[in-house]
Amino acid sequence: MSDVRRAPAALEVRGLDVYYGHSHALQGVDLSLDAGVFSVVGRNGMGKTTLCKAIMGLVPVSGGSIRIRGEDITRRPPAHIARLGVGYVPQGRRLWRSLSVDEHLHLAGGMRSGPWTVERIYDTFPRLAERKDHGGGQLSGGEQQMLAISRALVTNPHLLIMDEPTEGLAPVIVAQVEEMLLQLSDDGDMSVLVIEQNIGVATAISRNVAIMVNGRINRIIDSGRLAADRVLQQRLLGVGLHAELEPDIDVPAAGGEAKPIPQPARSTGPIRIYISNPTPPTRWSQPVPIGRIEAAARTLSTQVARLDETARRKREPVTAQSSGPPVVLVVGTLDTKGTELRFIRDIVAESGLRTRLVDVSTSGKHATSDVSAQEIALNHGRGGSAVFGPDRGAAVTAMADAFANWIKRQGNVAGVISAGGSGAASLVAPGMRTLPIGVPKLIISSVASGDVAPYVGPADITMMYSVTDVQGLNSISRAVLSNGANAVAGMVKARLDQREAKGRTASAGLPSVGITMFGVTTPAVQKIAADLRDDFECLVFHATGVGGRSMEKLVDSGQIAGVIDLTTTEICDLLMGGVFPATEDRFGAIIRTRLPYIGSVGALDMVNFGAPDTIPERYRDRKFHVHNPQVTLMRTTVEENERMGRWIGERLNLMDGPVRFFLPEGGVSALDARGQPFWDGEADAALFRTLERTVRATGNRQLIRVKQNINDPEFASTITAAFRTLFGRAGARRRLAR
Repeated sequence: MSDVRRAPAALEVRGLDVYYGHSHALQGVDLSLDAGVFSVVGRNGMGKTTLCKAIMGLVPVSGGSIRIRGEDITRRPPAHIARLGVGYVPQGRRLWRSLSVDEHLHLAGGMRSGPWTVERIYDTFPRLAERKDHGGGQLSGGEQQMLAISRALVTNPHLLIMDEPTEGLAPVIVAQVEEMLLQLSDDGDMSVLVIEQNIGVATAISRNVAIMVNGRINRIIDSGRLAADRVLQQRLLGVGLHAELEPDIDVPAAGGEAKPIPQPARSTGPIRIYISNPTPPTRWSQPVPIGRIEAAARTLSTQVARLDETARRKREPVTAQSSGPPVVLVVGTLDTKGTELRFIRDIVAESGLRTRLVDVSTSGKHATSDVSAQEIALNHGRGGSAVFGPDRGAAVTAMADAFANWIKRQGNVAGVISAGGSGAASLVAPGMRTLPIGVPKLIISSVASGDVAPYVGPADITMMYSVTDVQGLNSISRAVLSNGANAVAGMVKARLDQREAKGRTASAGLPSVGITMFGVTTPAVQKIAADLRDDFECLVFHATGVGGRSMEKLVDSGQIAGVIDLTTTEICDLLMGGVFPATEDRFGAIIRTRLPYIGSVGALDMVNFGAPDTIPERYRDRKFHVHNPQVTLMRTTVEENERMGRWIGERLNLMDGPVRFFLPEGGVSALDARGQPFWDGEADAALFRTLERTVRATGNRQLIRVKQNINDPEFASTITAAFRTLFGRAGARRRLAR
């Protein structure tokens, strides 16, 4: 019998120990990477960057071993490790400000021969080619990250180590980095170890994810499970004390039952947190004296409430957690609207509901609350320093992001109410939009009598005009604020009563499917809904920009079990400047949730404008169809269809759930049929051809051509059959709690 030997792992770390002075940074780390992309995630200070530096020989190793393709590199110098084929993209990029892009690449490119050349880098990153003569200090953050990655790639490594590759990058650049990592994985030429704090990125690019806690690998978990389990994310990676993290032990040790380990009683008084290295250590640092560590300790006071006795009797303790009895959040800028918000809070509390007063002020001033502005700010990706800055506009944007991140982690929100001006509405609305449809959301604001679309978006936010400015209590403001407080209390109590009584309609027991429709795809949607109505609750969304966003909002909220995205016309208006545009996050909810997805190219033959005199001048010589006096449709061209095909195809490639995307060769709308005004076989063919070139077809992701027009009954029957098959295979059939 032949002896088949397993190829050595690309990276094998065993029992790795690293110290900074007396601080034990890495504690017996075990890690193995055979091929592909492997992600390591964890909070700040858990040892992730130290792991990278230890592999690269940049910090001394106290114990354990590191092997690259079977060769022991422990305690080897960094230059030797690089020559063995290990590339490194350090956190913070670490570029030379005085060297140009081209000089960076040619300096690194002579180390090892291989497929990655400077020319290939410029083909892969055209932006770097445009900036080849610019210095490292003249590049944007995204361009610097492209260059840092490219500098490592031109060394043609067998193993690429990337430390926080998406840190500080715009979402569109993050998507490009994700796509590049997936392509590297598919190519199979190198293995990639990615250190990342962005859970979405980490779970999207690798099959398994290692979670690092206090210098150890706490566990290695399937990326799909981690992406779907928000409770697990919060427990392992959210804001909190490191001491609360305990490794999961699923199987007791052999030889008997596992004995419970007695846990020390947690103190209810102030907690002191000691930082082993008050200043960042260097290779030449001396051990930090105990006196300095003591002096640098931070004190967190727990269970301390500075509340007046009246409020104390009406509300729950300050230490309310993110799970438990339902609670109404009263949110706003307590530094300027404290009196008004406490007035609302007291009315809601008088109704018998629990409340939490949440401060989202950006001034940095202390205000008595259940959840302080400082605590909310910690939920921003860059912490409080990103929130409490001199630029008010930037501070409001950062606090809005932090509040949205915080509220997503709360599991017991029964309703939310806020009051203030445009700034306060901008602070709380993004967080409200993250809550599921049906959770009462009310904003009392002086901007509520104007265009509220930027605040409401696809969510069911109610906005109430404050009449007078929300500035002090008077006869008018008391009446309006009282109405708002009683309204949200009534909505919350009615919803809780309905849930308790389980008073649901018969159709609510069926899984919901989201379907997108436009006037020119109505026949198809009507037949699909009729065919599915006995087994599914069909939710039809008008594809007018906000319709697609509303559907994906429900997908993110877990209230839709599958999607038939028949009408993707909002992409036309996004790319060509129509009046019903999608956002750049179109398809994002499907990518995040991996729901069963049936899609098509419905109404991609048209861009929507208003009355004829509103059409942009650059389009005046195009083919138009007047739908009604207020809506004018413009036929898309071959070039525009190719552009849409690439845009959609790139997003289909990011979908890891079951995907079937149908191409109706007989036309994409009622107007795009033989003999109809928008029939253009050449333009449709360009769309289909570009999609087929762009989409990476797999067993789970398929493009399917169908001979019929999108509104033909046979096409609708094909869609229905495919959805039933896909939905069953995905195991997604379930009753959804309302």
